[in-house]
Amino acid sequence: MTPIERVEVLYDNLVTWYAEGQDRETRAAANLLMIALLKLKEHGGFGWRGLVEDYVLMLKNDPERFQRVLEANRGESKAG
Repeated sequence: MTPIERVEVLYDNLVTWYAEGQDRETRAAANLLMIALLKLKEHGGFGWRGLVEDYVLMLKNDPERFQRVLEANRGESKAG
């Protein structure tokens, strides 16, 4: 299972955990985003904010390209 697939499983688990709560999909996604932003700030170096802004702009202006980038990250394991 690729890291992207693992994150998607975690997202599904979070949605399930919220049960029938209001905006459960949004709340699950927001939780993952908060964790990701914190980790990017801690480990992303000087340009972490620019990377976030680039992805947000790509998603806004060219969602097909963003989807291709996401799909490209579903590749085979880097180990081995």
